[in-house]
Amino acid sequence: MEIAFRCSFLALSFVVILVSTSFAAVPASDSGSSLLLILFIGFFALIVVFQLVPACLLFVGLLKGLFVHKNTEEKSSNVKS
Repeated sequence: MEIAFRCSFLALSFVVILVSTSFAAVPASDSGSSLLLILFIGFFALIVVFQLVPACLLFVGLLKGLFVHKNTEEKSSNVKS
């Protein structure tokens, strides 16, 4: 039991020492969000949005095709003949 207490106390002390040094670090003054970075991310966001529009239209067409009634298909085939 004494060995487990020593190991846990040693581990706790290492954690406290390591965490306190990370809190003492000075943050960088520049956040790194330049205009070019914002435009770069915005460009790819536009690509994703423009790809969602045809995907949604295709999904709606798929749902319409799944839920169309057989009577409608039979009437349309009889009209063409």
